[in-house]
Amino acid sequence: MRLLEADVLVIGSGPAGLAAAYQARVSGAKRVTIIERNREPGGILPQCIHNGFGLRIFGRDLTGPEYAQRWLYQAQEAGVEIMTRTMVQSITPDLRITASGNGTLVDIKAKALILATGCRERPRGALGIPGARPAGIYTAGTAQRLVNIEGYMPGRRFVILGSGDIGMIMARRLTLEGAQVMAMAEILPYVSGLRRNLVQCVRDFDIPLYTSTTITEIRGRERVESVVMSAVDEHWQPIKGTQRELACDTLLLSAGLLPEIELARLAGVKLDPVTGGAMIDERQATNVPDIYAAGNMVHVYDLVDSVSESALRAGCKAAEACSGHEQPCEPLLPLVAGENVHHVVPQYVHIGAPRELIIELRVKLPLEEPAVVQLTAGDKLITSERLRYARPSEMIALRLRPEQYQQIGQAPCLRAAVVRASQIKTRG
Repeated sequence: MRLLEADVLVIGSGPAGLAAAYQARVSGAKRVTIIERNREPGGILPQCIHNGFGLRIFGRDLTGPEYAQRWLYQAQEAGVEIMTRTMVQSITPDLRITASGNGTLVDIKAKALILATGCRERPRGALGIPGARPAGIYTAGTAQRLVNIEGYMPGRRFVILGSGDIGMIMARRLTLEGAQVMAMAEILPYVSGLRRNLVQCVRDFDIPLYTSTTITEIRGRERVESVVMSAVDEHWQPIKGTQRELACDTLLLSAGLLPEIELARLAGVKLDPVTGGAMIDERQATNVPDIYAAGNMVHVYDLVDSVSESALRAGCKAAEACSGHEQPCEPLLPLVAGENVHHVVPQYVHIGAPRELIIELRVKLPLEEPAVVQLTAGDKLITSERLRYARPSEMIALRLRPEQYQQIGQAPCLRAAVVRASQIKTRG
């Protein structure tokens, strides 16, 4: 068994892992190592050949491979070590990691650990769609890899279940490759992906989109032959008499992403039942000392720039922790979801020295009108920000300045809420 020591160990080399490792190295950590199970670093980015990455971080409209290459170059220039084809087998709370890869076992002792394991797609088994198990059923991300990396078209006539960003992007990609996208079915009454993808990938290519609709049966024995679509009520239950059959040979599933938290479980990291990801404080730190979490394994982001920004915070704090410079401050104050808020990250904040605090949240229901996001501590309004609209697919980031942070006082919790701007006027 090979023995290895690291100041900061990063698991995952996607946009979060590369950014976290780079920031840890430039923040003073002497030895920073990334463990990656794939053959090449970059995570999901190498198969995302469309543009739209890096506008906020680099000020350039980049493709996924270009964005990954920029972070990879910066990490390598900073002296980060990357171990590819290596799989983590176990993690202990005292930061002993066992990994296997390249024909050997590696025992790693780290001073600080950053979990950047990303997320995975929700599979068919989690959706409960009746029918046999014929060939021709893929998640949208799998189809994306087949087309963009392997050069293989998985079918000719597609139906896409769900309107997530990968599903809409693949609708455009498949159309450009000569396939026919028969329809997209979304169980919600609104699109679950970004509005720009709805416009650029669905409407611009005249792809039929049906909201409040789901697939209730898959037909075909050896290969998918058709699917049955049904309208649903407000409780997501199929409405009798609305079924219609649609011929196709391939079904793509774009029904949401789930944080990859198996390694976090092994380490004893506390998980949020709402997001499914790790619970963190404002330093990206988990409940386990010296373990930090960043990117989509905390909660699923809609923009890769936001993923990298969370990783930069984690990398900086992990470097401070392994050098002994970062001191935990008390007390710990919970941050909770209020009116029309699905979840809030971070879940806890420390009341201590003044600092800038970034709060990320998603709304439960869309507000296609001016809205206001508010942060309160007890009955005291700490800050508010006006929005043109609020959509579940678009994360809201609220920045709290140091002087506002000091106003929190001894409140039992911080509460975030998103309300209509008209409600504020009525109350006032």
